[in-house]
Amino acid sequence: MDYEIAGLPLHVLLVHAVVVLTPLCALLLVVLAAWPRARRTLWLPALIGTALLLPLGLVTIEAGKWLEVRVPPAPLIQDHTARGESIVPWLVGSLVVAVAVSAWALLERRPRGRGASVAASLVLIVASLAVGTGTVITLVAIGESGSRAVWEGGFSETPLER
Repeated sequence: MDYEIAGLPLHVLLVHAVVVLTPLCALLLVVLAAWPRARRTLWLPALIGTALLLPLGLVTIEAGKWLEVRVPPAPLIQDHTARGESIVPWLVGSLVVAVAVSAWALLERRPRGRGASVAASLVLIVASLAVGTGTVITLVAIGESGSRAVWEGGFSETPLER
């Protein structure tokens, strides 16, 4: 497959969507886990958004592999590529939490005891915080290594004369 659009590597374009949507979905899952009223109305957008992140992340990784063999080898690029796939388990975990939050939102429509509601909400809050934090930390580490690969040593610290 050709991972290029209008002469630009697809990886460079897709990474922006992943960088914006991943923390947004992670934050939304924490909010939905902690706030029942929001959960009742926003569970479906959260589920759809998180479900789209996994294939988006996988395509971004494949586009990155395509790009890697088209640039000169460098340790910083190899470091970035090595870190890239570490986001996949976190994206899967985010999807699992999104499914759990969505299932809880649907189950909440049925009558039940208050104790079950509080316990389930606490479990969802802890799970969403743990997965969200791990996802964002991993994403930042991958992004930081990618930024270093592109920009380290590639610009002047002082303005160039024109």
